[in-house]
Amino acid sequence: MKKILKITVSIFIILFLIAIGGGLFITRGLESGINLIVNDVNLSSLSDGVYNGKYNAGRWSNEMNITIKEQKIIKIDVVKDVFFSKPEVTKALLSKVLEKQNTNVDVISGATVTSKAYLKAIENSLK
Repeated sequence: MKKILKITVSIFIILFLIAIGGGLFITRGLESGINLIVNDVNLSSLSDGVYNGKYNAGRWSNEMNITIKEQKIIKIDVVKDVFFSKPEVTKALLSKVLEKQNTNVDVISGATVTSKAYLKAIENSLK
């Protein structure tokens, strides 16, 4: 009986520590991501080509390739996606960037930090 109690307590402690670690992983960088400033991009000085940009911030780290032709963004490829990606968020946000030809777009509701992380990688590629 004591052995079963010890095993049960050990399992509970391990699960508790996993939950704490997971919570820290999920929320680490959340506040800085919400406050992240994404600047406009100036396409007028860019030559045709593919530009690579990264944003490194824990689970929001990502990498993008931006194709420029005639000073317009014609294609955005996700090289490395965020840890918890949602294809519908990615598609909606990148469509906004292509439509507006800038990073100055509204973020996707419910995915603010993920949206800003993508936008920052695009900005970083086109600096």
